[in-house]
Amino acid sequence: MAIKWSALKVSEAMDEAEGFIKESETPLGLAKLVVTEARKIPNLPQYMDVRLISLISQIERMDKIKSVLQSIRDDIPQADLEEQRKQAEYGTQQSIL
Repeated sequence: MAIKWSALKVSEAMDEAEGFIKESETPLGLAKLVVTEARKIPNLPQYMDVRLISLISQIERMDKIKSVLQSIRDDIPQADLEEQRKQAEYGTQQSIL
């Protein structure tokens, strides 16, 4: 039974989202380094260190975002996706019925 939604459009959207995520990896990695260094500031109060640790933890959630994106990709029916890709190669044609 064919799906009624476009597996191809979902796949393309995940490709686009993944591109933006990849673009953000380097800046977020640099931000993590800066925050990690900030934790080494002499006489840093514990409440500030806890907040910095929290920020590092939030930055590290990028791995969770990537795993959710992969989970979405895994749930796309591959047979339908391939069929829709083939149809897209040949273009769309209106039904005469």
